[in-house]
Amino acid sequence: MDYLKAFLVGGAICAVVQILMDSTKLMPGRIMVILVCLGAVLGAVGIYEPFAKWAGAGASVPLSGFGNLLFKGIKKSLTEEGFIGLFKGGFTASAVGISAALIFSYIASWIFDPKLKD
Repeated sequence: MDYLKAFLVGGAICAVVQILMDSTKLMPGRIMVILVCLGAVLGAVGIYEPFAKWAGAGASVPLSGFGNLLFKGIKKSLTEEGFIGLFKGGFTASAVGISAALIFSYIASWIFDPKLKD
């Protein structure tokens, strides 16, 4: 049941984003920034964490989950280290995920033959 819930929630988030892309003239980069900021704001208000616990990976994997992760890291670092935590917390919280994405994409470039679009 957890897999089905994660699939449906993640699919619903993707469907909303696709509708947003099709019905507006927003560029994909701006939509990605909106999702990250929305996740951070919903995390700050206290809505995203219970939603992510209920939805599982369906809510934590999309970019809104990344925004929530950044907010949680900054919040934790601010309480532990003060003002410097404002700059340090987001990097600390997301370093493993970003590093994994970079490493696995680099490995994938060895396996596949990447080409630039003309």
